[in-house]
Amino acid sequence: MKKWLVFIICLVILVISSSMTYEQQSILPELEDLLANKPFEKQLSVLKIPYWGTIVSVEERGYFPFVEFLIRKLTHFIGFGCIALGLYFAWGKRHFAASIAIAGTATIAIIDEFRQSFTPGRTMSFQDVLVDTAGAIVFVSIVVALRKILKNKRQKALP
Repeated sequence: MKKWLVFIICLVILVISSSMTYEQQSILPELEDLLANKPFEKQLSVLKIPYWGTIVSVEERGYFPFVEFLIRKLTHFIGFGCIALGLYFAWGKRHFAASIAIAGTATIAIIDEFRQSFTPGRTMSFQDVLVDTAGAIVFVSIVVALRKILKNKRQKALP
């Protein structure tokens, strides 16, 4: 049961955050205080991100909403990367642990987006599922690669 704990904690956090409205999750006031001088505004103004049939940019949304958008998508990426790692480690050293972790996380992302569509002020987005799945792929791939590197180093160290 212990090895499932990280996965379960991540799922609980996901359910809580997905149940919140956009207004409850908004960090715009904090960003306006924290980033009052608008650091990197010129560099961020270059970015134009296609999302939900529109272009998200500083020009279209303004500096603070654009920064919030980037933070929200990064949170998707990292959060689902953590869910994937929780599932990967819980699955243990069984065959296909990485594939199961990634596929399981993608499935959770789809279910979460669907469930989120019932929350006021929130929408279902296939693009978020792609961001979530990309996080899972990157996080699990890094751990798999690190495990292989460490295993090779241990084998070379043996006489």
